[in-house]
This record gives sequence, structure tokens and C-alpha cells, in this order.
Amino acid sequence: MALKSFYDKTLIEAGCDEAGRGCLAGPVYAAAVILPKKYRNKWLNDSKQLTDEDRYELRPEIEEKALAWAIGVVDNVEIDRINILKASFLAMHRAIDQLNQSPELLLIDGNRFTPYKQTPHQCIIKGDGKFLSIAAASILAKTYRDDFMKDAALQYPHYGWDHNMGYPTKFHREAIKNHSTTPLHRMTFQLLPNQLEMEL
Repeated sequence: MALKSFYDKTLIEAGCDEAGRGCLAGPVYAAAVILPKKYRNKWLNDSKQLTDEDRYELRPEIEEKALAWAIGVVDNVEIDRINILKASFLAMHRAIDQLNQSPELLLIDGNRFTPYKQTPHQCIIKGDGKFLSIAAASILAKTYRDDFMKDAALQYPHYGWDHNMGYPTKFHREAIKNHSTTPLHRMTFQLLPNQLEMEL
């Protein structure tokens, strides 16, 4: 089924989504994207439904065709301080802050959001599989975060971040057990299943 081009054709809409919420390490990234109302792309879909190659092929297309787009980031230290849910919303706010157009409606992937200034918003469950602008935001958030984690993997090679991107895979958790944590780990998360006490 083709994704929808807009929620309200009379308003300037920004689709918003985040990436990295469930990770044990690294920042959470968010993107905000304003697409032209007539924009169509049959390949554009929820980033989780696409291959890595597809996402990176679509990124320049999104950046070129979007009326406005921006990335927001909240690092692991701030995540630990305010919690991951608030951090996800803050990352979206930071992305919206940087848009060179002011949206009149925000389309938010998910079922909750902290209001952004006076701008109305609409929460849409699985919105990245329903609206083009949210799908575009999911792709930008995911690829920019992946870039960060691949770079971080060069500095901290034991954890497989170039493959798992900081998610709680068995390999990642074994590496935490064997090599302890890094400055990029989220210390408020359950890093090991048995909540092993580690010397930090």
C-alpha cells in the first residue's frame, strides 16, 4: 500500500521520527522532514522495512527533494539524566528547531509526544509505514545514527557497533561482560540480563 503524502493538505507538515531508542550505547537521533505535498516515491517506506543499502540510496533523494529537513541528537549522558522517552522527544524538538521552514503540523511516529511550542501535533502509531514524511524522517534518523555508531566502532572495536549499532545483541552484551563499559554506554539501561554489578 502506498504511503500517504499528507495528513492535512492545507498545512505545512513535518514528519518526525527517532532512531536508537532501544540501544545500550550511543545517542538517540531524530529527524524532521517537510516534503512537498505532491512528492511521490514508491520505494520510500519505514526504514525498518528497508535494507541498509536502500536507506543510504534514499537519503540523498530525501535531502534533495525535501522542502526542509534537520537532525536532532541527544547523547547517552543526557539520556541517563532525563530518561530515554524524554530524550527521544527532545531529539525531535532539536530537529524541528533547525528546520528552515516553520511547520504548522507535526506528524509524530508513535503514541506519545511532548508538545513543541505552540505547534499542533498528531501522534500516529506505526506512522513511518503510513506517511511519506515520517518514513523519510525514519530513514534520515537511522542512517545518521548508524554513521555515528560506525565511527564509534573504530574507537571501541570490541562491541560490534558497526553491525549491531549499539542494540542489545548477544555479542554486544558479551563484550560488555568481558571488556566492561565505554563512555558511550547508557548506564541507566540494563546492560547485562542478570544486572551483573560491574566496576565502572
